[in-house]
Amino acid sequence: MSVRELFDDHRLTTSGLLFEAHSGLLAKLEPTWKAHGLSGLDLNALLRVSRSPRQRLRMTDLATQTELSTSGVTRLVDRLAAAGLVERVLDPADRRSSYAALTDAGAERLAEVLPDYLDALERWLTGLLTPEQLDGLVAGLRVIRDATNPSATAIAESS
Repeated sequence: MSVRELFDDHRLTTSGLLFEAHSGLLAKLEPTWKAHGLSGLDLNALLRVSRSPRQRLRMTDLATQTELSTSGVTRLVDRLAAAGLVERVLDPADRRSSYAALTDAGAERLAEVLPDYLDALERWLTGLLTPEQLDGLVAGLRVIRDATNPSATAIAESS
C-alpha cells in the first residue's frame, strides 16, 4: 500500500467524521446547558441519574458512565449536591457504597432544561437524519459503544 493510499484510507475518513461531528455537536449544544447554569458534565450526570432505577445511581457506576475517576465523580456529585440537585444516599446493604440520588430540585431543573435541550438535539442531531438514518446511527453507535466501553451501561440494581 502506498503512502497516498494510507492517507486516503476510508477508516481515517470515518473516524475523522465521527470526531468532527462530536465536537461540532457539543459546540451547538453547549449554549443550552450553559443558559440553565449547568456544564455538559452536570447535565450528563443528572440525565444518567434521572434515567436510572429509582432515580439513583451507584457512585461507582456514575464514575464509569461519565469516565471520571473516583475523586472526579466525588467532586461532581459534591458540586451537584451543594446546588441541591442530587443527594448522596448510603446503600443500606453495604454502608461502604453510596448512590447519587436525584432530588426534587434536580428533577425540576431537568424539567426546565430538557425542552430547550431536546429542541437543540432535534435541530442539530436527530432532525438532520431520516428515520432510517437515525435507526442505523443508533444501532451502529450501540455496537461501537458495547465493544469499546461496555461498562457505560452499568446501572445500580434496584434494592
